[in-house]
Amino acid sequence: MNAKSLAVRALAPAAVIARRVGQPLCRAWAHARLAAGTGAPVDPSVVILGVAEIHGSARIRVGRNLFLYRGLYLETQEDGAIHIGDGVVISRGVHIVSFAHIEIEAGVMIGEYSSIRDANHRLAPEQTVRYTGHDAAPIRIGRNAWLGRGVTVLPGVTIGANAVVGANAVVTRDVPAGATVVGIPAKLLPHREKV
Repeated sequence: MNAKSLAVRALAPAAVIARRVGQPLCRAWAHARLAAGTGAPVDPSVVILGVAEIHGSARIRVGRNLFLYRGLYLETQEDGAIHIGDGVVISRGVHIVSFAHIEIEAGVMIGEYSSIRDANHRLAPEQTVRYTGHDAAPIRIGRNAWLGRGVTVLPGVTIGANAVVGANAVVTRDVPAGATVVGIPAKLLPHREKV
């Protein structure tokens, strides 16, 4: 048996103990940091797997029974606010940035590395984009909607209840309730009868 195998055998019990003790402590720390970052209580039913990055004015309100993965980025600027309803699942690496208002209703599932931003930079001649300001329009994602991995939602969009947005789609227009959209820009799939 080589040195690596011996080390693995010797450290395995310590790794199990560290996981059993460390994970709950990390989750409790992430929960406390979310409450401190938003300046509002966070319900004990919320499960947070890693500390969320919070930037700007922190006008963020979260519901109950959320499941928040690592790498979550939340930012509010100017009049922006983010409201997240009950039972929402937000996967790893999701960015949500608001200059107006973003409403994520109950039961929504958002796939990994999705981006929801209610503002775009203005363009002006003779100025760098960084200093031109933003144009913003609210976003609403209806109850039980499902956004696949890598979805981008642009300003002014409403995604209806029970809608499905396919992976890597770019949503530039409203999505009707119960519809499925895919592609860049996202377009409706024809309705199919369930078997």
